[in-house]
Amino acid sequence: TFLQCRALSRIGPIASRSLNSAAAASSFPSCAQTQIHTHQTYQRQHQLYSTSSPSAASSTAQLVKQLRESTGAPMMECKKALSSPEVNNDIQLAQEWLRKHGTLKASSKVAGREALEGLVGIQITELENGKKVASLVKVASETDFASRSEVFSTFVQEVADAAAAAGTDSTASVDDIPNFLSTAKNNDGKLLSESLNDAILAIRENLQVSSISLLQSSSPNSVLAGYVHGRSSPNATCGSFASLVELEGTSDKDKEKAQEAAKKLAMHIVAAKPLYLNPDSVPESVVQKEKEILMEKMQGTNKPPEIMEKIITGQLRKFYEGICLTEQPHMVEEGNPKVSKFMKGLGLEVKAFRLMGMSKS
Repeated sequence: TFLQCRALSRIGPIASRSLNSAAAASSFPSCAQTQIHTHQTYQRQHQLYSTSSPSAASSTAQLVKQLRESTGAPMMECKKALSSPEVNNDIQLAQEWLRKHGTLKASSKVAGREALEGLVGIQITELENGKKVASLVKVASETDFASRSEVFSTFVQEVADAAAAAGTDSTASVDDIPNFLSTAKNNDGKLLSESLNDAILAIRENLQVSSISLLQSSSPNSVLAGYVHGRSSPNATCGSFASLVELEGTSDKDKEKAQEAAKKLAMHIVAAKPLYLNPDSVPESVVQKEKEILMEKMQGTNKPPEIMEKIITGQLRKFYEGICLTEQPHMVEEGNPKVSKFMKGLGLEVKAFRLMGMSKS
């Protein structure tokens, strides 16, 4: 009995501590349960007080994408425009913001850079009286990569279209290019100056409309044709070189043949690159300079003056073949006949031509 009482006295405190520990475990949650509870509480509070949501972020991304597609502006510029207080995620206001702020910033960065690449574009429009007017324009860029973009070729075509339209208006002029860009509009009614700014914003290069030329048919019996070499886009008639030419016939008959002859001659012009229409159109100063060069070459030959004159005449004939369209051998027709002789055989006369191309020199 004494030993039983002593054993019970030793076990009692241990049992008491075990019971207290069990009670404590049943009264408080485990560590894992506490972490889960805390995370759930944080999520409820975040959803309650947060100003952003997955749907809002998705909507903003869609707006940025839409603005980039419509303007071609960089992503950060689009984000800045949409988040501007006066814009407040309005696409139309964001486009205006980019024109005011983004274009000025882009233009200031690219101003003064050398623009030696680019494209030449053409457009031929028929008038109500049956005549035609054609435009030939050159737009320069800094890099070939930029000039091959769809944004750039579209702008070049817009300038060519507007220039041809100006050629149909006796009061319009393309001689003053800055004034032309600030008054002429594209087919969507936007000023060309705005289209130029949009292209600069999208491409981030110095873009310049460097030259515009018009050619109008001189009579109802004449035809106009053009050719573009190195065409950059199927949606625009522009490339690295382009030409226009006018042929006049004796009657309105066989215009289809005349049109085909004009197309081939336009191809020849791009290949041969004549400087003048015929010998009569070569400035006297150019002819005199060539004569002086030929005379210097013959110094010391002791040839009689009349012989030297014949030699100079023959050399000038070759000189004209190199620079005058009518005197050149036709590079597209079989046998390479002389252009003026070949056209005369068709009952046609070369009245005028235009040639324009991109040159780094």
